Amino acid sequence: MAEAFEITTETRLCAVIGHPVAHSLSPAMHNAAFRAAGLNFAYLAFDVEDVPAFLSGMRAAPSFRGLSVTIPHKVRAMACLDEVDAMAQRVGCVNTVTNENGVLRGSVTDGTGALRALAEAGVSLAGRRVLFLGAGGAVRAVAFAAAEAGPERVTILGRSREKAVALAADLRRAAEGVDVGDGSLVFELDEALATHDVIINGTPLGMHGHDVGASCVPPERLRPQHAVFDMVYRPRRTRLLQDALMAGCATIEGMAMLLHQAVLQYELWTGLPAPVDVMRRALERGLE
Repeated sequence: MAEAFEITTETRLCAVIGHPVAHSLSPAMHNAAFRAAGLNFAYLAFDVEDVPAFLSGMRAAPSFRGLSVTIPHKVRAMACLDEVDAMAQRVGCVNTVTNENGVLRGSVTDGTGALRALAEAGVSLAGRRVLFLGAGGAVRAVAFAAAEAGPERVTILGRSREKAVALAADLRRAAEGVDVGDGSLVFELDEALATHDVIINGTPLGMHGHDVGASCVPPERLRPQHAVFDMVYRPRRTRLLQDALMAGCATIEGMAMLLHQAVLQYELWTGLPAPVDVMRRALERGLE
C-alpha cells in the first residue's frame, strides 16, 4: 500500500493530463520523489478533454506548479501557453508546463530525456550516424535533440515516406551542419542498418497491444557495433532489445527515457536535483 501523505493549503500541486491517462506511471514516480525529498508537493492524474479550460484554471491557481502533458494534448496545450522554450517551438509541442506566478511556460523534456538515457548507457551521438525507425510524434522530439548532439548523420525512415520526408525537412532547417536523410522503413531499412551505428526505434511495434514479440529489424542485420535504443517501455525487454543483446549490441530501454524526461520535469518544478534512484525504483515497480 502506498504511503499516505497530507495535503494542506500549502501543498504545491503537479499533475499529468491526457485522454486516457489511467495507465500513467508519472504519479508513482513524482510522488515517490516528493516524499523522498521531504517536499510538500502532490502529483495527480486528470483525464481531460477541454485543455484550454484546464490551463486557464491552472493559471489562476498559484499553488498549481507543474503539469505533464501526454497524448493527445501536446500540440493543443502549446497554443494555450504564455511562453514556450526554443526546443518546444522547433518540435511543435510541449510535454511540460511550469506555472510561474500565473505565467504558464511550456517545454519539452522528451528529447533531452532520451539523450540522458543514452549517456547513462555510455552512448554519445557525437560523430555517430543515427537511424530513427518511425517518423511520428514519438520520434520528433528525440530527433531534434539528437540533431543538436553533434551526429555526423541523422536518417528518418518512416512507415509513411511522406512523414519521414516532412520530418527530415524540418530537421534540415533546424540543424545546420548535420547530414539529414529520409526514406521508407519498408524499402530502405537493410541499407540504412548497414551504414548507421545508432538505431532508435520510435514505432509502436513490439509494444503491448501492438504485435508484442515483433520487431521491424531483422536480427541478422544487427552487429556488435550497433547501439540499439527502443522507445517502447511496455514490455521493458522488447523483441528488438532481446535480438540486440544476442548480437552483442549496447542496448537502451525505453524505460530510461521515461525516467529521465520525468527527472527533468521534477527539476524544472522544484529547482532541486531529482532523487533519480527513487524515481527509477518507483518506475520499475510500476512496470512489474
